[in-house]
This record gives sequence, C-alpha cells and structure tokens, in this order.
Amino acid sequence: MAHGTSGSSTSSRRHEGAMSSRYVDTEWEAKEALRQRELEEARARAAQMEKTMRWWSDCTANWREKWSKVRNERNKAREEAKMLRSKLDTSLKDINTYKRERQELETQNEQMRKELEKIHLLLLKHAGQWDHKLLEALESVDSEKDVPTEEHGTENNGTIAGEDDRTSAEKDSGIEEYVLQGAVPRHAVELYDGKESTLDRDGECDTSTISDSAESILKRCNKKDPFVTSPDEEEMRQKLSMLQLRLDEATKTLQVEREEKLSLHRSLERLEMEVSEWRDKCEDLRVSRQEAVRELLQLQDQHQDTVALIQADLMDEATSREGMDRRLADLRAQLERLQAENAAEWGKRERLETEKLNLERDNKKLRGELRDAQERLERRGRPTSTADTELRQLQQEVTDRGKELTDLKHAHSKLKKVVADKTTELAHAVRRAEQYETEVKRLRSRVEELKRELAVAEDEIDSATNNIRKLQRSNDVLQEQVQVLEVQVKHLQTRQRNSSITHRSPVLRA
Repeated sequence: MAHGTSGSSTSSRRHEGAMSSRYVDTEWEAKEALRQRELEEARARAAQMEKTMRWWSDCTANWREKWSKVRNERNKAREEAKMLRSKLDTSLKDINTYKRERQELETQNEQMRKELEKIHLLLLKHAGQWDHKLLEALESVDSEKDVPTEEHGTENNGTIAGEDDRTSAEKDSGIEEYVLQGAVPRHAVELYDGKESTLDRDGECDTSTISDSAESILKRCNKKDPFVTSPDEEEMRQKLSMLQLRLDEATKTLQVEREEKLSLHRSLERLEMEVSEWRDKCEDLRVSRQEAVRELLQLQDQHQDTVALIQADLMDEATSREGMDRRLADLRAQLERLQAENAAEWGKRERLETEKLNLERDNKKLRGELRDAQERLERRGRPTSTADTELRQLQQEVTDRGKELTDLKHAHSKLKKVVADKTTELAHAVRRAEQYETEVKRLRSRVEELKRELAVAEDEIDSATNNIRKLQRSNDVLQEQVQVLEVQVKHLQTRQRNSSITHRSPVLRA
C-alpha cells in the first residue's frame, strides 16, 4: 500500500512539474515575443526621433545663419543711418550758420553801402566848399556814371554854397574824424544769392566811382598852380590821399572776400550734393530695411511652424518614453515574479531535502531495528518460520524504503533539472534585462537611477548564483552520502543473505 501511494504521488508530481514547465515556457515565449516587438518599436521611434532632431538641428543652423546675416545687415544699416544722420545734422548746422552769416553780411553790406554813400556825399560837399571847378568836374564824372547821384550832388552844392566858413571847418573836422575812425568796415562777405551779387556790384561801382572822383579831384588840384598853395589845400590833399589809401584797402578786402564767397558757394553746392546723395542712400537703406523686416517675419513664421512640429514630435516622444517606462516596470515586475518563483522552487527543494533527511533517519532507524531483530534471533533462537516471515517483512520494508529512496532521487534529479532550467531562464532573463537596460540607456540620458538599480540587481543575482553554487556543492555531498548508504544497504543485504543461508543449513541438518 505504501509503495502504491508513493508511486502515485511521484507520478502526479511529475505530471504537475511537466505541465507547469510547459506553461512557464509558453508564457515566457509569449512575453519574449512581446518584448522583442516593443523593443523594435522603441528602436524605430528612436530612429525617427534622431531623424527629426537632425532635421531640426539643420533647420536651426540655417535659421541662425540667415538671422546672423540679417542682423549684420541691420547693424550695418543702423551704423550707416547713424553716420548719415550725424552728417545730415552737421550739414544742417553748417547751412544754418551759413544762412546766419549771409544775413549778417547782407546787413553789413547795407551798412557799408550807406556809409559809402555818406562818404561820397561828404567828399562832394567838401570839394564844393573849396573849389567850384572841382565840383563841376566831379559832377561831370558823376553824371557819366550815375544820374541819380548827380542830381543829389547838385542839390547839395546849392545848399553848401550858402554856408559860412565856420560850418565848413567843423564839417571838415567831422569828415576827418569819420574817415579816421574807420567808416569802411573790413568784414568778410559770404553771399551766394543774386541779391548779394547785385549788392557787391553796387558796392564795387560805388568804390570805383569814389576812387575815380578822388583821383580826378587830385589831378585837378595838381593842374593848378603848384606855387600857389594854401593850408586848406594841403590839408585837403592829405585827407584825399588818406581816403584813397582807405579805398584801395577796401577794394582789396572786397576782392579777397569775393573770392572767399565763391569758394564758400562752391563748398555749399558740394555739401548740397552730398546731402542729396546721403538722402538717396537713406532711402535705399529704408527700402532694404523693410525687405529685411519682411524676410525676418517670414523666418519667424517658419520658425514657429518648425517649433510646433518639434513640439508635436516631443509630445510623441514623451508618450513613447512613458510607454517604455511602463514596459520597464512590467519587466521589473516579471523579474521580481521570476525571483519569487525561484525562491519558491528553492523552498520546495529545501523541503524535499528535509524529507530526504527524514527518510535517511527512518532508514537508520530501520537498520537499527534490523540489527535488533538479528540480535534477538541470535539470542532467542526462534523457529525459522517466524524468522523467515520477519525477515521477509524486513526485506519488504527495506525494498519499500529503497523504492522510496529511488523515487526521492528521481524527484531530486527532476528538481535539479527544474532548478537548472529556472537558473538558465533567470540568467537569460537577466541578460535580456541587461540588453533592455543598454537599449534604454541609448535611448535615454537620464538613466543613473536605473544603473544603480541594475547594479543592485546584479549584486543580488551574484549572491543568488553563489547560493546556487553552495547548494550544488551540498547536493554533491548528499549524493556522495546516498551512494555510501546504497553501498551499506547492499552490504546489509549480502549479510542478511549470508545469515539466512547459515540459519537454513543447521535446520536442514536437524
């Protein structure tokens, strides 16, 4: 009965172990295929992401080059615009200063004309006081050059003839003071209008008329009797010579100022040309700036479109990363489950080893009982029938124990195979997990925590492998002990046979 129950239990265990191993193999293959598919999908997504990132890097590089060119052109245009503005401001300031100087010169020219007219009138008046002939000659000269001045001079001559000597002396002193104080100014005349040119011509005509009149007066005075001189005539000659010198200096200064005026007029025209050129350049820069702004707006639109595409790609990549994280979590859970199954198998193995130890103890007890039975047989000398029955029972028990030991050995070998398969599967799982970890390391940069966890898992696997090696060694020791026990059982069987033969021989003799 015991043998039948033990055989049925071992067969059921074998069937259950085979079914569980097949189920585990199919489940493992399905999961492995799923993992391979997920890994291929992750690789394809990673390749697509690399392509998008390269495209984005190329786009950003092109955009940066275009933007740098536009920015450099804009900076150059700004600098040129600043230079043009500064030059325009300086030219406007120069124009304003030239306008002010022109107005001042116009006023000075007007004053000069008035003063020349006064000097002309005073000279004519003084000449009419001391010589009517000279006045007539002067009137003739004035009539040739200027008709209005002739009429005015004749009126003044009529009034001058009626005055007395005191007023003439006072006026002569006033003329001398006026001329000596510098009635003719020496200022630069900068004019580029038609009015100024006419005023210059009028002033030149006035100075020429005055100089001609003074020269004619001096000539006529010299034509008189040189021996008949009066102090008034000498004084008048000196005054006329001084006036002549003053007039010569005024003509020279007017000539120089006229040349300066022409040079300034040319420089002003040149500045006006430059201002017009700078205005054209400013207009061109404004047009180029508008074109650059349009290009910049187009580039901004393109940049926004590319940014939107990249954001969509990044969202897809984030979702794929979340899926990879979930898959990694599943893989970790599977690893933990495999580790738990391995631990359960090790627990079963330990239980079987404890059962084996218990059986060995029972075997030892049975051997002790056999020895006791043999001693009792030897002491008491019971009949052979009872001894044979007891011996048969003991042999039956020994055979049952041997069968149980063989079953236990078979179960132990199967468990060894299962443990070896599990260890190989665990090793494969560890290797695949490492491969997955390396793939994930390539895909992700933030993997420091996973590395640490992997190191911890590797340490645990090393400790598990060390434990497996220790258990294998202990299993080898147990196998050696089982072999020793088998040898001892064989020796016992031979002894029992020998003892049975020895017991049968005296019975036959009797």
